Amino acid sequence: MKKAQPLFFNHPHFREYWNSGNGKELLDWANISVNIRDFDQYAHLYHEIDELADETVKETYLKLPYPEASKLIRLCSGKNFPIDPVIPESVNRLFLQMREVPAWFNPNLANKGARLCMRTGTNALIVLRDFTLMGGYDYAFLNKPLIFTGALKKGAVKRLKDTLEFWIGVTRENALEVGSDAYQLIVRTRLMHSYARLNIQQHVQNWDFERWGSPLNFWDMIATYTGFSLVFLQGLKKLGIKISEEEEIGLFHLWKYVGYLLGIPVPYLPENRQQSVRQLYLWSATQDKADGDSTQLAKALLDENIENTIYKYQFQRKLLLNLHKSMNWFMLDAKINARLGIQRVSLAKIFPYLVVGANRISQQIFNTENEERYQKLVSVGNRQQLNVLRDYMENTP
Repeated sequence: MKKAQPLFFNHPHFREYWNSGNGKELLDWANISVNIRDFDQYAHLYHEIDELADETVKETYLKLPYPEASKLIRLCSGKNFPIDPVIPESVNRLFLQMREVPAWFNPNLANKGARLCMRTGTNALIVLRDFTLMGGYDYAFLNKPLIFTGALKKGAVKRLKDTLEFWIGVTRENALEVGSDAYQLIVRTRLMHSYARLNIQQHVQNWDFERWGSPLNFWDMIATYTGFSLVFLQGLKKLGIKISEEEEIGLFHLWKYVGYLLGIPVPYLPENRQQSVRQLYLWSATQDKADGDSTQLAKALLDENIENTIYKYQFQRKLLLNLHKSMNWFMLDAKINARLGIQRVSLAKIFPYLVVGANRISQQIFNTENEERYQKLVSVGNRQQLNVLRDYMENTP
């Protein structure tokens, strides 16, 4: 069996991140130290993939006419699983797995994580875009599937809309019930991952399995969803948002269940910040620093501010671009910004400090220990996020 190697453990970019950058902040917050000798516990995940979903895609989207395949998947992912002997065995096995709610899943705990996502309103969207997504581009190998599946040609506007739709969909209360809209969104995402992987395996001759792992492998997927839990929490803390212990554990629980639905082996899905930091540290030793593809992805994300038609006037779009750049420089390590080609803007600290100040005032008014005020904050934040999603839906081809 192929195993990853910690090729970049002694490289400057790895050391800088974990010794003096945001990685050190994570290690201090988790109050742990990680030994690179533990790397082999997870190394096999770098070449393991979702074979069940791959078989499903082969039996549906790669064999049947697209409308027929889509109809079958919609039927199987609905509330009532069809009893039909004609359904391919792989499809049957996939949905039997996805429809089985594991004994460890606690809906009330997951809802605490969902309420955290909602109550943080536009702060959450700033963190996801300017910290999680942009910061992820610094991991050169993680982004290779995006490049080979034509993400740059499709543009950042649609990619942002799809990411926003997925994140908002799965982070509402009770959203993940079998047959729900969010559940069906996860089904489509899981099969889309497999379709992309099969496409890369068939058509990309120069895929570097030794260095990049298998396309969309389990360890890369865990690292990606760590961005929605651990890194997301870190970003919220940077913006001055206080997070309760129950909310934090609830968020990890929510994403553990999402990961389960996406086919990731449950024993490797982190349940708390300590496990998550440990995995991120070990996984990041497989990743080279930003390369030319990374800088193109970063540029496309920045250019999205200008290309998007949500705002009518050019000066509004340029202002938005500078606001996002200021958040990049506020939250990301300086050397990561430099590697990704993000220019520092004048008066870069003003907007982030205004956001932090507003959050501190808001938390005094809407005391999260007061249930009525907490629910008000959840309602307001949810409405803010849905409004942004609506704007993207109406302005995205």
